[in-house]
Amino acid sequence: MAASELYTKYARVWIPDAEEVWKSAELLKDYKAGDVWLKLRLEDGTDLDYQLDPKTKQLPHLRNPDILVGENDLTALSYLHEPAVLHNLKVRFIDSKLIYTYCGIVLVAINPYEQLPIYGEDIINAYSGQNMGDMDPHIFAVAEEAYKQMARDERNQSIIVSGESGAGKTVSAKYAMRYFATVSGSASEANVEEKVLASNPIMESIGNAKTTRNDNSSRFGKYIEIGFDKKYHIIGANMRTYLLEKSRVVFQAEEERNYHIFYQLCASASLPEFKTLKLVTASKFRYTNLGGNPVIDGVDDAKEMLTTRQACTLLGINESYQMGVFRILAGILHLGNVEFKDRDADSCIIPPNHDPLCIFCDLMGVSYEDMAHWLCHRKLATATETYIKPISRLQATNARDALAKHIYANLFNWIVDNVNRALHSTMKQHSFIGVLDIYGFETFEINSFEQFCINYANEKLQQQFNMHVFKLEQEEYMKEEIPWTLIDFYDNQPCINLIEAKLGVLDLLDEECRMPKGSDSTWAQKLYNTHLKKSALFEKPRLSNKAFIIKHFADKVEYQCDGFLEKNKDTVFEEQIAVLKASRFDLLRELFQDDIHALSPTSSLPPGRTPLSRAGIKSIKSRPGQASNEHKKTVGHQFRNSLQLLMETLNATTPHYVRCIKPNDFKYPFTFDAKRAVQQLRACGVLETIRISAAGFPSRWTYQEFFSRYRVLMKQKDILIDKKETCRNVLEKLIKDHDKYQFGKTKIFFRAGQVAYLEKLRADKLRAACIRIQKTIRGWLMRKKYLRMQKAAITIQRYVRGYQARCYAQFLRRTRAAVIIQKFQRMYVVRQRYKRMQAAAIHIQAHWRGYSAKKRYNAMLCEHKATIIQKHVRGWLSRCWFRRVITAIIYLQCCYRRMMAKRELKKLKIEARSVEHYKKLNIGMENKILQLQCKINDQNKENKNLLEKLINLETTYSAERERLRSDVERLRMTEEEGKNAINRITSLLEEIAQLRRELESTQTEKKSIEETADRYKRETELLVTELKEQNTLLKSEKDELNQRLQQQAKEMTESLTKEAAEEKKQLECELNDERSRYQNLLTEFSRLEERYDDIKEEMTLMVNLPKAGQRRRDSTHSSNESEYTFSSEITEAEESMLRPEDASEKKAPLDMSLFLKLQKRVTELEQEKQSLQDELDKKEEQAQRIKAKEEDFNVRARGAELEYESLKRQELESENKKLKNELNELRKSLTEKAAPEVTAPGAPAYKVLMEQLNSVSEELDVRKEEVLILRSQLVSQKEAIRTKNIMTETVVVPEDVKKMKDREEIAQAYVGLKETNRLLESQFQSQKKSYDNEVEALRGEIQSLKEENNRQQQLLAQNLQLPPEARIEASLQHEITRLTNENLDLMEQLEKQDKTVRKLKKQLKVFAKKIGELEVGQMENISPGQIIDEPIRPVNIPRKEKDFQGMLEYKKEDEPKLVKNLILELKPRGVAVNLIPGLPAYILFMCVRHADYLNDDQKVRSLLTSTINGIKKVLKKRGDDFETASFWLSNTCRFLHCLKQYSGEEAFMKHNTPRQNEHCLTNFDLAEYRQVLSDLAIQIYQQLVRVLENLLQPMIVPAMLEHETIQGVSGVKPPGLRKRTSSVADEGTYTLDSIIRQLNTFHSIQCQHGMDPELIKQVVKQLFYIVGAVTLNNLLLRKDMCSWSKGMQIRYNVSQLEEWLRDKNLMNSGAKETLEPLIQAAQLLQVKKKTDEDAEAICSMCTALTTAQIVKVLNLYTPVNEFEERVSIGFIRTIQIRLRDRKDSPQLLMDAKHIFPVTFPFNPSSVALETIQIPSSLGLGFLTRV
Repeated sequence: MAASELYTKYARVWIPDAEEVWKSAELLKDYKAGDVWLKLRLEDGTDLDYQLDPKTKQLPHLRNPDILVGENDLTALSYLHEPAVLHNLKVRFIDSKLIYTYCGIVLVAINPYEQLPIYGEDIINAYSGQNMGDMDPHIFAVAEEAYKQMARDERNQSIIVSGESGAGKTVSAKYAMRYFATVSGSASEANVEEKVLASNPIMESIGNAKTTRNDNSSRFGKYIEIGFDKKYHIIGANMRTYLLEKSRVVFQAEEERNYHIFYQLCASASLPEFKTLKLVTASKFRYTNLGGNPVIDGVDDAKEMLTTRQACTLLGINESYQMGVFRILAGILHLGNVEFKDRDADSCIIPPNHDPLCIFCDLMGVSYEDMAHWLCHRKLATATETYIKPISRLQATNARDALAKHIYANLFNWIVDNVNRALHSTMKQHSFIGVLDIYGFETFEINSFEQFCINYANEKLQQQFNMHVFKLEQEEYMKEEIPWTLIDFYDNQPCINLIEAKLGVLDLLDEECRMPKGSDSTWAQKLYNTHLKKSALFEKPRLSNKAFIIKHFADKVEYQCDGFLEKNKDTVFEEQIAVLKASRFDLLRELFQDDIHALSPTSSLPPGRTPLSRAGIKSIKSRPGQASNEHKKTVGHQFRNSLQLLMETLNATTPHYVRCIKPNDFKYPFTFDAKRAVQQLRACGVLETIRISAAGFPSRWTYQEFFSRYRVLMKQKDILIDKKETCRNVLEKLIKDHDKYQFGKTKIFFRAGQVAYLEKLRADKLRAACIRIQKTIRGWLMRKKYLRMQKAAITIQRYVRGYQARCYAQFLRRTRAAVIIQKFQRMYVVRQRYKRMQAAAIHIQAHWRGYSAKKRYNAMLCEHKATIIQKHVRGWLSRCWFRRVITAIIYLQCCYRRMMAKRELKKLKIEARSVEHYKKLNIGMENKILQLQCKINDQNKENKNLLEKLINLETTYSAERERLRSDVERLRMTEEEGKNAINRITSLLEEIAQLRRELESTQTEKKSIEETADRYKRETELLVTELKEQNTLLKSEKDELNQRLQQQAKEMTESLTKEAAEEKKQLECELNDERSRYQNLLTEFSRLEERYDDIKEEMTLMVNLPKAGQRRRDSTHSSNESEYTFSSEITEAEESMLRPEDASEKKAPLDMSLFLKLQKRVTELEQEKQSLQDELDKKEEQAQRIKAKEEDFNVRARGAELEYESLKRQELESENKKLKNELNELRKSLTEKAAPEVTAPGAPAYKVLMEQLNSVSEELDVRKEEVLILRSQLVSQKEAIRTKNIMTETVVVPEDVKKMKDREEIAQAYVGLKETNRLLESQFQSQKKSYDNEVEALRGEIQSLKEENNRQQQLLAQNLQLPPEARIEASLQHEITRLTNENLDLMEQLEKQDKTVRKLKKQLKVFAKKIGELEVGQMENISPGQIIDEPIRPVNIPRKEKDFQGMLEYKKEDEPKLVKNLILELKPRGVAVNLIPGLPAYILFMCVRHADYLNDDQKVRSLLTSTINGIKKVLKKRGDDFETASFWLSNTCRFLHCLKQYSGEEAFMKHNTPRQNEHCLTNFDLAEYRQVLSDLAIQIYQQLVRVLENLLQPMIVPAMLEHETIQGVSGVKPPGLRKRTSSVADEGTYTLDSIIRQLNTFHSIQCQHGMDPELIKQVVKQLFYIVGAVTLNNLLLRKDMCSWSKGMQIRYNVSQLEEWLRDKNLMNSGAKETLEPLIQAAQLLQVKKKTDEDAEAICSMCTALTTAQIVKVLNLYTPVNEFEERVSIGFIRTIQIRLRDRKDSPQLLMDAKHIFPVTFPFNPSSVALETIQIPSSLGLGFLTRV
């Protein structure tokens, strides 16, 4: 589409304007090719005819659609030009209060001149880890991008901050460094990040000053390199400075100040330590009062001095050095007050005992006489001798100022060196990030050497910037594989060559400085001769011979040559320096001890030191070899070298650009001056970035984004499966010119203006659809309304027509009567009117006739008198004319006669002269004539110049005169209008007065009539009112009494309930506060404990000693102290093993100071913890009383839920008891009533029966194990699952065994045993079938695993398409994940199979013993001898079961093995799947019970200590694994509950069974260890929350904000460059389903681990708080997310999370309430935001949001479609006014790191300890059940 086709009616354009730079207008008529004029209408409603340029025919710039205004990235604008950039910045700055905006790779920062709450630590945390395009523009986003690229690419980074003075460069650099210090931290305990930040106050005090543009202007450039180690922690920093403005020390312009440090010293003069400096106020010193205003509003110099001193202390500059620095600075101030007196024209003196000089010499420790002498004299050296020459007063003053500047420059460099020394790190630097805070382009009325160097540096930086932008633009095109042409961009290399090349400005300046009699004038002439006609960038001013003009990239700058040579030489007399070197003051000597080397720019300097501000010392005598060539290098040469070094550093890094803009020159907050902003945008390269982007394809869309945005322009048949092909087909139809777009690999690239055209098509399509929908709905509504109206009209018409007929009849009768009355009335009125008119006409005629006669008489009289006057005047005029004619004739005659006489005289003279005589007379006159001619020419030139000046003055005077004349005319017209208005006002006042009099008379009459009527009405109504009042009074008294009674009852009940609720709420709040404080202290203690462990490990590594724990104390030591010494204790067995080694080894050297500090801190924490614990116990007791009823209800509910399990367990136990009884009866019958020979102990039958009895007892053990496993599984589940097929084994034991007396009964027993055998065989077959089925299932699982493996391989194949680095990383990650999952699954299957095999082996063993039952019957017919010879077959008879006590016995030396197998090497997944929940906790408690049973105090404490240390060690090693943290949190809580449940305390025993009460501890009170376990559980919970947060954090923002859950609702806006250059590849995989799946995983794992339900609720509440806080924080920092459609998406996502809570029965967990701020923010995006009623509704709705959050959301609200409207500033102010009384936190973001205090409600276990079996897979065979 052609660009001219967009200029249609109602299209909006930008036209130039002198005041606003650019003004918006609207086309009133379509533009046609060839039109010269455009019909426009401005925004104020005025029409304008805009003429196009006749040469270029350039159309005005088009304006972007409203939905693109206010974009985060200027490159996202469809039309990229200067007015669009300026308008976008203005809208963001003024309307949205946003000071940061991206422009491609540049961050544009506008100084708000106001403190904004956007730099807190919460904002830093919000930007940490985020991609640059995902968040709103911010300096923190640039810093995060630099930090991330440094870590990812392993390449050094640079942040280049530039701008005018007062634009905010220093503040931006300071915030960038603060971000690095906060995010990275330091690698050691040296607090390097604090030192880096502490360097800012020092450098600001000695290098910043107040200027007319900025109260804190940096008067030097600095480049700070922040060093990082391999873990990307800050290890140090290094600073380089550039071009200190030394002249400010001795001179300040009006309203400016010297460096801050001088005023800070003067403000602190009253301090005792400063008395010796003899300081006074700043107005008394010459160097601090030149500007005339030594005070800055709102700045306390005394406080700033305190901050500076604290920073010096932090950086290691001790008090003595600080006082030395202040002493030198005070000396500089006193030196400025030294005065000189003229002795003669060429010499001067200092008055004797001059106070300022005396103070200076005392402070500096130098001789007064020497300093006074050399301030007034100088030493000159010739080839043969040296002599001393006095200097004039002016020269002495200049020498004094040069000395002051030199001292300050040396002191400045000394401080920089010490700062670098303090920031230097001994560790090896792996990478660095440099922050360059450098002056921007400067142009003033008078520009000197400083501005020249500054602009030269900006030329170099602009060249580097242009090359970088160009490179990035071309790389993007090559990456997407689209055809591109070379983009032409401005190259400022010619300007740089003009300055730095051979015979350039700097070269000629250095050459002139080397000349003996060089001056600024001769240097200027050399510049004119060299560059004036050769370089187009160099010009000469017309009216000056000592200035030159250079065309920089930003603007033309005129430089005055005066002072260039002196500033370039920068000399000071060496005699004065020698006096200072002889000082008794050590610090001063240190400043000047290596002055010669310091003056050499190439000498070895400490890191970060640049000698640009050093002063050169003029040599005493020029001797061969005395000074090297390096000594002669000038300031310009030094600056060029250091700038070259800086450019090399920047080119070796990845640059990031921050351009600071000054919005106005008056420092008004949030005031935007368009003229000043445009000047800076042109100067800082932002518009060049825009130009480069606009020259190519500035608008870029991914295929998915384009499809989502412009799907409305597609027909159903155009939509294909391949989105790329769909977009291609649609674009070919919509845009015919294929050059306007290009298809890349992942994006579509558009030329400038094409997106606006597509937006226009989209808006037209949506508008047409809206019109069609509105048309249909309105038609339907109007039809419904019409039918209702028609029915109502018919009814109304029927009644109205009847009424009208009756009225018409009455009207006819009244009309007849009225006509008769009117007839007579009109006749009377007309007659009276006629008589009045007749009398008036006669009177008027009489007066008019008299007036006419008088008028005619006066006219005749005037005409007669005028005739007489004309007669006399005409006669006098004729006489005068005659006299003039006679005089003129006589004069002409005289002139003619004189002329004739002259001619005659001339002829006579010619004749009298001869040629020879004439030659004699004219000898020597020719030279004089030539000289006179030259003088005449000079005078003519002067006259011409004076004439030009006169003409200029006349033009200015005439212009001023015209302006004054117009003002006078305007005032004259205003005066006339005022007179006319006064006349009109007087007439109107007279009329008003007359009307008032008439009105008063009318009002008096009306009032009298009304008073009579009111009096009668009052009298009549008075009686009625009295009666009514009496009646109402009685009723009101009755109602009042009733209401009072009801109100009193209601108030009493409400007050009681309210007081109870408030008291409960207050107690809960206090309890939560105490808990949170306690848990925070616990966290701090754990951190200190870990730090202590780390330090101890480091110390052991330093001395290469084996790691050994600290010896534990005696067992009688207080357990209160042992609570916090678990990490350092070892068991007795370990101690005995280590004793021989400890005796021979030397102890490692300890840092006793650190150890004592830690020990003291631990003691304090113990005391504070004990006090908090007491308070916590009191609060918990109160809370337990309140929640007692709830616990009773929960117990009843739990009992009802487990009813089925108990019934089943009772059934199995009854069956077991029945078998036991039968076994006992069988034994009794065999021993009592059998034959003695058979039942004798040595008889074969007795042996056979006992073996059979043992086998049956083993079978019963197997059954018992199955029953116990079943019971534990039933207890662990919350819902009873009824098994369908319960295999019950029936063991046939004849009841009449006791009655067996003969062989027939034994035969019957044999038959019964055969039947039992058959049942066992059938059972074995069924088990074999089940086993075969399980094998088949395992094979199916193996097959599914193979399929999963194939799928993973396909994923790996897809990953091969990624870049090499990402491909390797992704393939390794997939392979590790697959192998880990496969290994874990196979291990679980193997454990299951082993368990099944063991079970089957036991059954087979029992079955093998029962095989020989058939031979038992044959024993009846066999002799005793045969019985002895043949083997005896066993009989299946059950045996008696053991009675266990719920204890586990272990040996003392097996304790490390117990901790290792049960804690350190235990895998949570296998335990959670195969065993009962909390099994490790039960095993540990059973071991504790046995130690308690033995009354072994050492064993109890050793076991508990090893357990706690083991858990801590596991969590330290595998604490990042969620399953590990969840598993040990569950087991720690279960262990804690067991210690409570079996403690013997009544409060915990009431839920136990009698059998459980028998298992209570008897010898030890472990309440102290319960507290330690509770603390450990709190630490595990906090670690679990951190793990959950790390897992959920990457999912929250993509799922809750970015993912389009409801397809087609949210429109995608055009992305900017930042979205394209994100440092991390867009994952695009996380959706809301990802979060829900993750929540399901968390919940299922916690349930598998048997975590307490109340604890699960607290975890879920914390998770939902994290989701809500992170989502809301990102919403508040992302302008692109604040829209109506995004509010709908958020509300839908929140509803899905609430649905998940309902499914899991967690609605009462408090998780939903944590999402309330997010819900209200989503509602705020969707509600109407126009009227005051809307404001009131918003204020009442958003109770969970703070005022700052509400205002931020309203400011960020951005329409996605043209049908939405922005929120007006007036509405936002209304909201602020309504919410100003609300007392809430001023913090903008929620604390996403906040952790709610956790509680562990007591939850007793129903598992019987005596029924717990220890699986062999745990490797705990050394434990014995007691």
